This record gives sequence, structure tokens and C-alpha cells, in this order.
Amino acid sequence: MTEKAAAIAAWESLFRAQVSILRQLTAEFPTSEISFTEYDVLFNLSKAPDRRLRIRDLIPHLLLSQPSVSRLIDRLAARGFVDKMPDATDARGTIVALRPEGYELFKRVAVSHADAIARRVGSRLDADELRQLTELCLRLRD
Repeated sequence: MTEKAAAIAAWESLFRAQVSILRQLTAEFPTSEISFTEYDVLFNLSKAPDRRLRIRDLIPHLLLSQPSVSRLIDRLAARGFVDKMPDATDARGTIVALRPEGYELFKRVAVSHADAIARRVGSRLDADELRQLTELCLRLRD
């Protein structure tokens, strides 16, 4: 197998695994209060300093286009899970901040969601394989 063919086979395998796991996790997502995608926004905000990010800094972490992210944030804000505010350092920018209600919802859902991830990923790989997979994915992201 050529190096190019090996790279394509690795990509295809990684992509198909991700799609399969994502579909399984979406199907068994533990709440109807928020969608899987809305949860992803809350997750990313929960990891950010002061639980807030500029929208343009949030977008690269999500699998959505900028207009879709803006609409999703508007929905979360309307439900009281996040606040939107102008960026004091750039009048064109918008900051999204995770409200306490959103953080509590995130934490509650995260426990069940983490159990599902452990079943779908952790039960299929041993500790060394999980560490290696993490390292490989981080290298691919850089």
C-alpha cells in the first residue's frame, strides 16, 4: 500500500468511526431539554475562561457554519442558558457567556452523556489505546 493510500484508508476509518459513534451518542442523548449541538456549545463555553467566548472563537470548535452558530446561540439566549453581549474590545464582536442556568443544565446532562461515551469508546479500547488515540487525534488537529 502506498503512503497516499494508507493515509486515505486511515482517514476513511477515522471518519467512519466518528460518524458511527456520533450517531449512536446523538440517538441516546440523555435529554430533550437541549439538542446534542446545543450541548456542544454549552460544553465549549464551560471549558472557556470565565465560561465565555467570542462567537468567532467558538465557531472553530463546532461543526456548524457561522450563521447556524449565531441562530443556535440566539435560541440558547432566549431560553436563558447563555447571555450575548458586545465585545468591549471590538465593537464588531459578540461575547457569549454561559449563565448559571446553562451551566447547571450542562453539568446535569454531562454525567449521563459521559457514561454513554465511556460505553461507546472506553469499553472498546484499553487505557493505553485510549491514550494513544488521544495523542494521535491531538497531532492531527495541530
